[in-house]
Amino acid sequence: MDPARIVALLEPFLDAPLSPAQLNQISTYIDLLLRWNARINLTAIRDPEQIVPRHFGESFFLGRHLFPAHKQSEAAPPFAPSAKWNATTESTPETRAPAGAITAEPTKAARVIDLGSGAGFPGLPIKIWAPEIHLTLIESNHKKAAFLREVVRSLTLMNVDVIAERAETVLARLHHPHHSDKRDESAVPPHQESQPRRADVVTFRAVEKFDKILPLAASFLAPHGHLALLIGSAQEPKLGTVPSLRWQTRRIPKSHMRVLAIGKE
Repeated sequence: MDPARIVALLEPFLDAPLSPAQLNQISTYIDLLLRWNARINLTAIRDPEQIVPRHFGESFFLGRHLFPAHKQSEAAPPFAPSAKWNATTESTPETRAPAGAITAEPTKAARVIDLGSGAGFPGLPIKIWAPEIHLTLIESNHKKAAFLREVVRSLTLMNVDVIAERAETVLARLHHPHHSDKRDESAVPPHQESQPRRADVVTFRAVEKFDKILPLAASFLAPHGHLALLIGSAQEPKLGTVPSLRWQTRRIPKSHMRVLAIGKE
């Protein structure tokens, strides 16, 4: 896809322009997505004119709130959140400065887990936006996991793990790392870590059984971690399923029904 067209389609979602290298990664990703989608069902959206805003735009919108653009060029990623959080869900206009959701100082490589990654959204675009993060993609469908590994290889992304298991299985191993039924680590495929770790950020897109997935996702969080979700507005009232989290929400540009929700203890 023409980089200039990608820039135009992504403009409403970003507060800073992407680099030529990032635009090339997006173009390659789209080509892979369209090619693989002809064989396996990765996305119902098949028109690049819709793929860019719906998949990449929303993902970058999430990424820029977690990792403000003005920090991207620093050696360490910006992840020491210090935002003020209200006890109740706060809806803020999409036009407000995005760094207001989470502000940060460089401390360490943030660990991000994307649950039910599917075609890689929002996890892989977040990685393109903030290359310093350590990203784990959890996708139980082995064909989709193979696609994710192909994207990681083709985009030459570093520090990305793909785990082809159910999230519940990964969580059980997280809670019991020395379980006698642990896997043979020599059999672990490339780009897949043998032992998961808790994450600074856990993310997923709107899914069925939201009430069940939300507390499961929160169980992957490290202390003071963030749950960052791309959901439909109808799911906003269900955010209280995890009472320990306090939420900020923002309407996603170019959508009346889509919401970015970020929860923090």
